[in-house]
Amino acid sequence: MSEKAIHIIGGGMAGVEAAWQILKANVPVIMHEMRKGERRTDAHQTDGLAELVCSNSFRSDDYENNAVGLLHEEMRRLGSVLMEAAAITKVPAGSALAVDREGFSKYVQEKLLSHPLFTLDRTEIESVPPSDWGDVIIATGPLTSSKLAQSIIEITGEDQLAFFDAIAPIIYKESIDFKVAWFQSRYDKGGLAGEGGADYINCPMTKEQYYNFIEEITDGDKADYKEWEKDTPYFDGCMPIEVMAERGVETLRFGPMKPVGLTNPHTGEDAYAIVQLRQDNKLGTLYNIVGFQTKLKYQHQKDIFRKIPGLENAKFARLGGLHRNTFINSPALLDEKLRLKLMPRLRFAGQIIGVEGYVESGAMGIMAGRFAVAERLGRNINVPPITTAFGALINHITGGHIEGAGRAKTFQPMNINYGIMPPLEGKKIKRKDRKPIKSARALEALELWIQEQN
Repeated sequence: MSEKAIHIIGGGMAGVEAAWQILKANVPVIMHEMRKGERRTDAHQTDGLAELVCSNSFRSDDYENNAVGLLHEEMRRLGSVLMEAAAITKVPAGSALAVDREGFSKYVQEKLLSHPLFTLDRTEIESVPPSDWGDVIIATGPLTSSKLAQSIIEITGEDQLAFFDAIAPIIYKESIDFKVAWFQSRYDKGGLAGEGGADYINCPMTKEQYYNFIEEITDGDKADYKEWEKDTPYFDGCMPIEVMAERGVETLRFGPMKPVGLTNPHTGEDAYAIVQLRQDNKLGTLYNIVGFQTKLKYQHQKDIFRKIPGLENAKFARLGGLHRNTFINSPALLDEKLRLKLMPRLRFAGQIIGVEGYVESGAMGIMAGRFAVAERLGRNINVPPITTAFGALINHITGGHIEGAGRAKTFQPMNINYGIMPPLEGKKIKRKDRKPIKSARALEALELWIQEQN
């Protein structure tokens, strides 16, 4: 081996993709994966690389009309080992890309182990590796071991690592009815949106609507916590809405739904309660429902939240949730090439940087691997344009959030969606045509980027 190996900690989706990109450039890889034999995490069932822990689906494969399908196609064009394995082990799933999970893991593992420059180490890495290791990619996922997590905290600061993922539903702005809703901050304070104290979207409720809403929330089906999540505390101020509602029918009206300091310009009347939405990305295409983190089941969330006046036709970029997760505050800690600013020899990839899902994790592994090997070989590499799915995810992770007062109110994990990509420019485009046009724009931009790197 003429080149010193690049170390990768974690053999999940991000780790294997990073490894494959590096190996293709003929640079050695040492992968550290602690699962061995009977040794497991709380979620894993095997010691195989690229094990699919939950679903066996990579979601929609339609790259013209679905953002995750677009990400599939972008990954294929960069030689994704996960997409290659998925094509070999695919099972019937309509327009979705689903796989035989055992065959999938076996294919990926055998492909990596058969490469002469790949080494698999089955020991646990309990701390951030020393400098003599050189370049390291940390891709340990949402269940990063407690010892390694503690070591990361010691480097980055305790407030830069989250152990609980408290997420309010996120809605596409274009699906909100502004004949009912309006922009305004309480007492017209603020002005971050550039509209002079109009930072929030407000949806008013009458007394009857509010009481019906509370009843729906408290009666709604809740998702169960997994065993390892049960003792994980909430963030301060991130109590589930259904728990708040159970503490008293007026609790939410004196919390996130308080109606004070706001006037409905459509009617001039005071509302009994108000649901507020706050801008969630710099592009202004996504808004989250303030204070609405929840354990309600997904379909029930859709049914309930579409009863909020102004959100009857809401389209969700993601639904609310509360679950165990480990992720770093990437916008503060990482540069655009996924390097830790405080220690640039370290890169992070996968769910630990604040993406959700198999595909997104793998995609960020591809990027981390490409950035790392280009740097090792002295080659210049640019970040893909924000108009691509790759570039949009990196932008969200490293700077697409909204600055705010609290950790839980600013950066949260995100799936790929068209809302984190720039709006289309030019003449007004019909809604049904926007997704195919954004996808075509993304693939054209990616092809130009690929040509520039070669």
